[in-house]
Amino acid sequence: MGRLKRRIHTFAAAVLDVPEDVVHDLPRITMIGNRQLYIENHRGVLNFTPTELHLDLTAGQLRIEGKELVIRAILPEEVFIEGTIQTIHYEPR
Repeated sequence: MGRLKRRIHTFAAAVLDVPEDVVHDLPRITMIGNRQLYIENHRGVLNFTPTELHLDLTAGQLRIEGKELVIRAILPEEVFIEGTIQTIHYEPR
């Protein structure tokens, strides 16, 4: 995204009181303890095993590591994970 376009989006978010994750298409991550993880604004599952999940994002990838991971729900832009979550890594492009 160009610098000017990014500045316009940031300004619009501030003026219209819109969350920046909506304006910039950023992932929103909600974690409940180390047992549940809800991720919005992903672009797809790249890899999934009971110990690791890779999600594609607009500006990178998200890697979740843990034990007994299970995808409880998956929608086009949302995913809900349960299990013992140990680490979350954001890898920008």
